[in-house]
This record gives sequence, C-alpha cells and structure tokens, in this order.
Amino acid sequence: MCYSARILADYRRYVRMFGAKASLGEFVDLFLRRQSDPEARIIIPKSVETAFDDPRGDEEQRAKQAIDAFRTQQSTTFEQELFKQRKRLADAERTLATKTTKAATESKRIATEEVEWLLGKLAGLRGPDLTEDDMRIFPGHYAPVMVWENGQRVVKPMRYQCRPPGKPPHWDAKYPGTYNARRDNLEGEFWRGLFGRSHGVMVIQGFYEHVKRDGANVVLEFHPRPEQDMLVACLWSRWTARGQPDLLSFAAITDEPPAEIAAAGHDRCVIPIKPEHVDAWLNPEPKNLAAIYAILDDRPRPYFEHRLAA
Repeated sequence: MCYSARILADYRRYVRMFGAKASLGEFVDLFLRRQSDPEARIIIPKSVETAFDDPRGDEEQRAKQAIDAFRTQQSTTFEQELFKQRKRLADAERTLATKTTKAATESKRIATEEVEWLLGKLAGLRGPDLTEDDMRIFPGHYAPVMVWENGQRVVKPMRYQCRPPGKPPHWDAKYPGTYNARRDNLEGEFWRGLFGRSHGVMVIQGFYEHVKRDGANVVLEFHPRPEQDMLVACLWSRWTARGQPDLLSFAAITDEPPAEIAAAGHDRCVIPIKPEHVDAWLNPEPKNLAAIYAILDDRPRPYFEHRLAA
C-alpha cells in the first residue's frame, strides 16, 4: 500500500512536461469549497497551492483569493486556540508553583504540546518555504492527476482515496484502503467499472510505507535510483449525487514489490508506466484489457533505495 507519496504538486509542470491543459475551474471550485465548507474536510498540500502564488489570469487570481481567505481563517482559528492553550499553561504553572498535582502536571504537558503544535501550524501558514510534509499526500488529501478528456491530456485536482460512481459516501470509512487498487483485483467488483475506462497518472518522486522492524512500526521512505519522476498508473472516478458536489477521486495501482522493497519488509509497490505509454494508458480500449495489462507489465524498473523517514 502506498500510504503516502511525495508528489509533483505544481500543475504548471504537468502542462510543461506533458503538454496538458489544466482544469483551472475545478481547482478554483475546490479551493472555494474548502474555504466555505469546513465540514467537507478538504485537505490540500501547501505545495499544490504555491502554483498560484503568482497568478496569471482571472481563474488563477480567483484561486489565489480563495487560498488567501482560507489561510486567514486558519490563522484566526489557530491564534484563538493558541490563546486558550497559553492561558491553560499559565494556570497550570501557577498551580504547580504552590502545589504539585497530577491534574496540573498533565494540563501543563498537554498545553505545552498544543502550544508547540499551534506555533508550527502558524509558521507553516505564514512562511514561504515548503517542508517535506508540504510535498506529501496521505489518504484523503488532494493532488493533481492527469487524465484524458475531450481528446487531450488534462490535469485535475483529485482526492487520494477513490469512491467509484454509485457507491455511497459511507464506503470511504467502510473501505479506507481504497487509495490503492491491487493489480490482481482490477477486474473485481470494486474496480471493474473504472479499469479499462477511467485511467489517470500521478507523478511522484518517492513514496512512504509502514513496515515492522524489531516488533515496532516504522515508516520507510523509498526513492528510485537513478532519481526520476515516476508516472504512477491510477484509476479515477467522478462521483455524483443529487444535492451534493461532485467528487473527483483516485487510487494508485499497486503490484508485488521488487526484491529490494520486499527485503525492506513491505509487500506492495506502485506501478510506474513509461512515457511512451501515457496516451494509451489515459485513453484505454475497454475491450482490449490485454493491451492495458501489457502497459503495466512493460514498466520502468528502477532500484528503490530506502531510509527511515524523518
């Protein structure tokens, strides 16, 4: 399972690299919905937002305005909570100055951790630099995905957890692992409506996996050698329902791992495809699944180095 990936986040690089068109209206709609509907829990990495730092044209300007408005909302929320936690910390310290109690000690610990976390979130909102986490996606996060639409390559923002058409929203919780689609189950009940019909490509530079080491759960970071952008094969969906906004979502296709990943303790690996197969992958022939499987088999096979994630 590719539980996290370091993505190519700037849609403009997709445009330059692949001659793709950006679906800017869908980016704008997503930023606006995140701003206006907190219950939607839309999570967009900061690295995706930075493509709009220097807007060109009306739609990019609208995106920038929505991003700025959201950051202002977030800053206000964090500052209010920071005030509460600092007060809680001061109250606990006053109590501990005269008497050591379990409640005050615990309150001080929690408040100290919350203050540190909130200061970090505020610094991330206000600072221009990107951290490693800013360039990663996790299940439920949004990322640029390239698809085929109206005879051309198009880049759209999509959620990294796929909900196929016709499936109820509660399936997101019932089947939380649907950010990955197993190669040996692509014709199964869950994926067969998308496989051979609705393909996408996500570009990543590396990925992260949970593995067991000496009885403990650790996170390993895998990077291809030589360094390269990997064009990961994906399935995607446009989910619609009356009275609800459309949901664009996707899953990365995974397969048995190469020897070095298996030796590191993990049992799956994303499938990169070769650049010359991109159009055939994005525009598949549903009645020729053999040709589609052939694309997945004729994949680049870099060596994956790994290290403990920071």
